[in-house]
Amino acid sequence: MHDGAAAAGGTGDGPRRFRLAYVPGATPAKWVRTWRERHPDVPLDLVAAAADDAERVLRDGEADAAVLRLPVDRDVLAAIRLYEESPVVCVSRDHLLAALDEDETVALDDLSDDVVLHPLDDVVAWEQAQEQTRAVGDAAPPSDGVSLPGRPAVERPATTADAVALVAAGVGVLVVPQSLARLHHRKDVTYRVLDGAPAAPVALAWVAENDDDLVEEMVGIVRGRTVNSSRGRRPGADGSPAQAGTAATPRPRAARGSASDRTGRSRGRKDGRGSRGRGSGRR
Repeated sequence: MHDGAAAAGGTGDGPRRFRLAYVPGATPAKWVRTWRERHPDVPLDLVAAAADDAERVLRDGEADAAVLRLPVDRDVLAAIRLYEESPVVCVSRDHLLAALDEDETVALDDLSDDVVLHPLDDVVAWEQAQEQTRAVGDAAPPSDGVSLPGRPAVERPATTADAVALVAAGVGVLVVPQSLARLHHRKDVTYRVLDGAPAAPVALAWVAENDDDLVEEMVGIVRGRTVNSSRGRRPGADGSPAQAGTAATPRPRAARGSASDRTGRSRGRKDGRGSRGRGSGRR
């Protein structure tokens, strides 16, 4: 196990901790709540990571796992696919597409005359996007890839935030996952769902050789396993976490007494009914 992984669970005699990295637009809140409910003795720390830096954060041991965007280096990282985000196109408020109803979709061909900004930290895998992510549980057949629509900008913006500012200025349009459009919300920019663009898959990833009981517990949480079905740490009978792979101690059943005791009680009930029966006959 890497030194970084050893430090991740706590150093020396210190308490164990779990560090979960997340990229912009990812929303791990519900999994964090579940973790803290099940394992109050193991603090969970959130680590913000840039989309293009999340893999390095894992490799360098700065986090135990990360909610990031696919694809990832499968030679180093293990990953399970969580969900896919729909792509949207961000346009300025005075763009023609802004006049569409919010529930109307835009086709790729509708962007053919627009300058489509392509920031350096773009997370939409345009060419062969589905083929690159198919190794992580995608049963769909590989596609031929989708090329970036429209006309290219003279220069690529450094970040998605820079690209959104250019969209507001009317320089071009931008295609991003819907969560990033919400994250970079501005009053002078709106967005519409884009049909035909590659989806943006999100996954939980970790260094494959650093797979331990805490990582397995997080895997179980994001997959929706219950406490009893989780493969990781399970709480003991007193509410404290048990060791990895051990089941919670079952609650003992109340004593039912010996066979002779049960027979005596039964005979007593019968005798009582018999007395009452003989003494209560009709005259």
